Parts: sequence; C-alpha cells; structure tokens
Amino acid sequence: MLMKVELTTHAKERMRKYNVSSSLVMATMENPSSIMEGYNGRKIYQKKLNGHILRVVVEESKEIKASKVITVYKARSGRYD
Repeated sequence: MLMKVELTTHAKERMRKYNVSSSLVMATMENPSSIMEGYNGRKIYQKKLNGHILRVVVEESKEIKASKVITVYKARSGRYD
C-alpha cells in the first residue's frame, strides 16, 4: 500500500544535521531493521547503519493513508537495540 509521506520542517532540519537523504528515510520506513512503539501512537522505524541506528519517528493516519515524519536522527548502535 502506497502512503503519502510528509516531512515536517523539524525532520528536514534533522536530516540536514545528520546528513540523511530523503531516499534513506523512505528506505528505512519501507524496510526497517525494527519498528518500535513511540509516544502517542507514533512509530519509530529503525535501520542499522555502520555503527549507528537511524531512527525515523512517524505519525501515521490510516484514514487518509498518510505518514508524517516528525524527526530523524542517528544514534549509537547498542543504545536502542
């Protein structure tokens, strides 16, 4: 199922800070290493990278088939495993 994905301004700022491309964000959401439950029903998609874990925090709406990426960041591997 294709979903519309919206990047918040905050997510775009974090992507620039951590040098993460939108294609990597999409790849993480489409094929994550793991998915965790976040606050307020958010989902955290995680993808293992060289010594780090990329975390993509998303609010999903099944009614309108859309996802809003709230934030994106890299963490040291082992911190969220």
